[in-house]
Amino acid sequence: MGKRLKSSPKETSVKLRGKDGFETYYSSLFGARWEHLKKSLFSEPVYAEWKAGGTDSYFLDPASVFAALQLPLCGAESILDLCAAPGGKTLVLASRMPENAVLVSNERSSARKQRLSAVCASCLPEDIQTRVKISCSDGAKWCLTQTECYDRILLDVPCSSERHVIQDEKYLGEWSPARIKTLSMEQWALLSSAYRLLKRGGYIVYSTCALNYAENDGVIARLVKKFDDAEIVSFEEKVFLHEDISAYCTDSLDLHPEKTEYGFHILPDVQNGCGPIWFSLIHKKV
Repeated sequence: MGKRLKSSPKETSVKLRGKDGFETYYSSLFGARWEHLKKSLFSEPVYAEWKAGGTDSYFLDPASVFAALQLPLCGAESILDLCAAPGGKTLVLASRMPENAVLVSNERSSARKQRLSAVCASCLPEDIQTRVKISCSDGAKWCLTQTECYDRILLDVPCSSERHVIQDEKYLGEWSPARIKTLSMEQWALLSSAYRLLKRGGYIVYSTCALNYAENDGVIARLVKKFDDAEIVSFEEKVFLHEDISAYCTDSLDLHPEKTEYGFHILPDVQNGCGPIWFSLIHKKV
């Protein structure tokens, strides 16, 4: 599959920027694999239909469903989707949460929060809607007023979204490694806040649709270095991975994530166009 560097490619005397810089950066990151992976980023998107029981179905990347399914909800009473818009992963969580659980679905952008509210209203049945609380707050600052109050947290952070960047000449022309650095700092602020919001014994799924190390393993590396009680859950330990979701989704989720340092990557060149999605499951020890 070609090598991937653990860290970001070093810049030479010529600054990496724009289309050529993007090409150089990711070619260095993925090596011989890059050409095939790049081609797959231009392929038609793949969608799974999620039926949560409301009036409408919701369509999202099967890899996004797969990542959200990694959050074990059995026994959870308080669940948080910290960066929830447009709402697909909130639907996956809401459909599966225990009958006595409450899900707080948060989005810091008021415009995107309206979209999130509309999705929940049209896609969730009324009995579940009453247990989904939609909020509009900056997740990075939430820990300043609350700590250790959620059993489970899904954190699907804003990221580089290279699949979208590479298809847009404007964004591709504006690309630089500085954006990756800025995003990774924002992601760290969100994850460190989310971790403080998590109860002991609880779980966080951290996910992105980014390709680069800094926004994925790099952020988790900071977490395990800072917090002694943070541990990464491996696939082998997860008996909840294969739960029956046929009541909500009949599309194939036969995906085979690639192991990275602290998580797993689903990449479209080897997963029939699904992804990219990177995710890590984190446990806060008691």
